[in-house]
Amino acid sequence: MMLFLLTELTTTVVFHKNMMTQSDLEIKEKALKEDLKFYFMNPCEKYRARRQIPWKLALQILKILMVTTQLVFFGLSNQLVVSFKEENIVAFKHLFLKGYSGTDEDDYSCSIYTQQDAYDSIFYVINQYRHLKNISLGTLGYEHEESGLKVCKQQYKRGTMLPSNDTLSIDVSTETECILLKPKELTGKKAELKLNSSFFNLEFYRLIQVEISFKLKGIALQTIHARELPDCYAFQNTITFNNKAHSGKIKIYFDSDTDIQECKDWHIFNSVLQKNTQYILVFDGFVILSCLASLILCTRSIILAWRLQKRFVNFFWEKYKRRVCCADRLEFLNGWYVLIIISDVMTIIGSILKMEIKAKNLTSYDVCSILLGTSTLFVWVGVIRYLGYFQTYNVLILTMQASLPKVLRFCCCAGMIYLGYTFCGWIVLGPYHEKFEDLNTVAECLFSLVNGDDMFATFAQIQQKSSLVWMFSRLYLYSFISLFIYMILSLFIALITDSYDTIKKYQQSGFPVRDLHEFLKDHSSAGYRKDRTSFPFICCCRRQQSDDNLILIN
Repeated sequence: MMLFLLTELTTTVVFHKNMMTQSDLEIKEKALKEDLKFYFMNPCEKYRARRQIPWKLALQILKILMVTTQLVFFGLSNQLVVSFKEENIVAFKHLFLKGYSGTDEDDYSCSIYTQQDAYDSIFYVINQYRHLKNISLGTLGYEHEESGLKVCKQQYKRGTMLPSNDTLSIDVSTETECILLKPKELTGKKAELKLNSSFFNLEFYRLIQVEISFKLKGIALQTIHARELPDCYAFQNTITFNNKAHSGKIKIYFDSDTDIQECKDWHIFNSVLQKNTQYILVFDGFVILSCLASLILCTRSIILAWRLQKRFVNFFWEKYKRRVCCADRLEFLNGWYVLIIISDVMTIIGSILKMEIKAKNLTSYDVCSILLGTSTLFVWVGVIRYLGYFQTYNVLILTMQASLPKVLRFCCCAGMIYLGYTFCGWIVLGPYHEKFEDLNTVAECLFSLVNGDDMFATFAQIQQKSSLVWMFSRLYLYSFISLFIYMILSLFIALITDSYDTIKKYQQSGFPVRDLHEFLKDHSSAGYRKDRTSFPFICCCRRQQSDDNLILIN
């Protein structure tokens, strides 16, 4: 009897324990489903459900306006810098290159063909440098009196050449000699001695190149009209007379490296410039604060999503004894938040550099331009996220996601064929066609052909010196154009079209259901408030309830 009572008591305790465990599991499941349902809602639905104000949405809209305005201001300022650099380089070519026509010959500025032209061009540079302050229209000056103009000639050490007898004796090791002409020396008799020295007696059969380098300073005053403080510039100019080919044609290259420097001592008697600079610095500070707030909110959302994923994985294992697949795990990783975080970091760093440039403490425009330009690109791409809340506008995102793996695999295969044509065209057609002279130019030419650009010019410019190469060029170009335009490009478009058709079919019949979708399928959101908000401008992006079961939009 006692044994029977003990067994009954044990059974009752186990039964009540199982009932309590099952009840706790149901409560945990209900809470998890509500949190998951709320997580996958859009900002307007979250506001209607829990009256949670969409701070991130409002902040992103404000950030788009502020970052774009900041980029426009920086772009206008950078445009002045670029135009000043380019105009000075053109002016330098007209000042220092004798007979410069105003247009460059291919990748070099101009060319000469006689010894007298070579001497005239070299002494022309020296003479123009000597009288720079009297002939230049720009605000130019010498770097300092000890720098001056440096002339270097590189040539083979020794040798003799008799083309008529087909004889050549030369030491291919090179030697370099240099001479420095300071601005003060160019005005005295000492300069005449240097210019008449044996240094300028060139033996052209040994000469490899002559390099003339000098540094000039300039001030950009045009920024004053844009209510900005002026910049000081340093131009490192190099003129190279290239005779490496010894073909009877010396190519003259002009290269100018521009460095923006901080003006050491400047006084501008107009308070408008300083006030305008202060206003822009304050605006940049607000941009940094808004991006910092966006960075904190998005980081917080990613952390909360990771915790929610951990809860879901543990509960799924506890109830169903199964692991959650990777696709369901990735639903919790919001790629848009990652994109926003990267954009915010780049904007903050770029804004700090921009403030330093504006205050004339820094002169590196390139790094700042890359950071601000890329961050603005990411900000505007992030706008697609909010359009993705609508089924009608979500097709682009879903099609890109579905077609990306297939497109990447296809591009890998097509890239092998493309590289083969690139190497083949470079080695065979390079000596006969200017568009095939180097690998980079060949790749650009073939990419243009794929897009239907410059086809006739590519066919027509092939030199007909070799009949065999000319026939090969026709076979090469016809096969490449036919293969890539009619077959590979068509297949590429077909892959994307197939993904688009699949997405359209899914939107009509429903997307494939995974564990996460099945888990939330029967969950009722009756506990959320369904009343309409009194602020329609906040929740203007309502969706139809029938759309919610199609796909979880992260």
